[in-house]
Amino acid sequence: MTLTKAGIRIEDLHLSFGETKVLEGIDMVIEPGEFFAFLGPSGSGKSTLLRAIAGFGPTPRGRILIGDRDIAALPPWKRNVGMVFQSYALWPHMSVRRNVAFGLEERRMPAREIGPRVEQALETVGLLHLADRMPAQLSGGQQQRVALARTIAIEPQVLLLDEPLSNLDAALRVQMRRELLALQRKLGLTTIFVTHDQEEANTTSDRMAVLDRGVIQQIGTPQQLYDHPENAFVAGFLGTANILKGAMQGADFVTEAGQRLPVAPAAAPAAAPAADVNRIVLRPQNIRIAASGGDIMGTVAHREFLGSQIRYLVDTPDGQIIVDTLHSSGPPPYDEGAAVSLSIDSQSAPLLAD
Repeated sequence: MTLTKAGIRIEDLHLSFGETKVLEGIDMVIEPGEFFAFLGPSGSGKSTLLRAIAGFGPTPRGRILIGDRDIAALPPWKRNVGMVFQSYALWPHMSVRRNVAFGLEERRMPAREIGPRVEQALETVGLLHLADRMPAQLSGGQQQRVALARTIAIEPQVLLLDEPLSNLDAALRVQMRRELLALQRKLGLTTIFVTHDQEEANTTSDRMAVLDRGVIQQIGTPQQLYDHPENAFVAGFLGTANILKGAMQGADFVTEAGQRLPVAPAAAPAAAPAADVNRIVLRPQNIRIAASGGDIMGTVAHREFLGSQIRYLVDTPDGQIIVDTLHSSGPPPYDEGAAVSLSIDSQSAPLLAD
């Protein structure tokens, strides 16, 4: 199955529900064939933005272009986009084959073309051998693949996925996100994936947009956003972060408690002068914990065993700092209440000016 790649451009998009602003000034470009994620907490506007692209809900102000065609005012059936819903939305009284054929029948496709198109779509997702089963006879992962087959059967230019893994258990989510990415790569189809799960976004997307309260906070690759967040929200939402307040003094960042941390010049925001820098982002895995000899003294307030890691919450003069250490075997070396010293790798720490 060969589908047409199409890029997406969104320009100054605004959307409100009554007096409530839901999306404000959304601008982005999604490249043809890209796997792009909308990531954010509940209420951030990510699903609303996806539905605006699909054509569900009120018509927004601004432009949504697929290729060179502005679709913002078109009804959903004229946009040539396919959407997989969180609930899969399969007809329980129809077989797998009939579910996949449904969208083609609604488009008045000739019957002689529907059969081959359905079989090709089911073969693409590996379910042709289950074509005559009913949805209730399938696992959650298989139902998701039926929903994908139904969507790609209409040969959309863009595939929209609205938290499609949220109904699966943890192990199956990991398996299905790998299958989903492999299918997207095979088809080369421009795909937008909505999720609140940073791990899902990190492991699948080429790039992502982090949203909060209807505003894009930052766009980039998962590693770019993790290593170089532009504000405290992105730093805290993408992984665990210790964000300490302070100010620059020469080449050092000095915390509110007076701890002097040398930083790399590249860590400072490009658009902000040093005088505006007021926070430093310390990732837990970049801090070493020992009995002595470090930069910051503290006391272990809490300890968590996470399997491959041990997480310490350490009370310090700059507040509680989270430290992650690798676990191999044997008991953890530091008990709650123990006096410890933290060595800070501040040379790799991003600086913020917000």
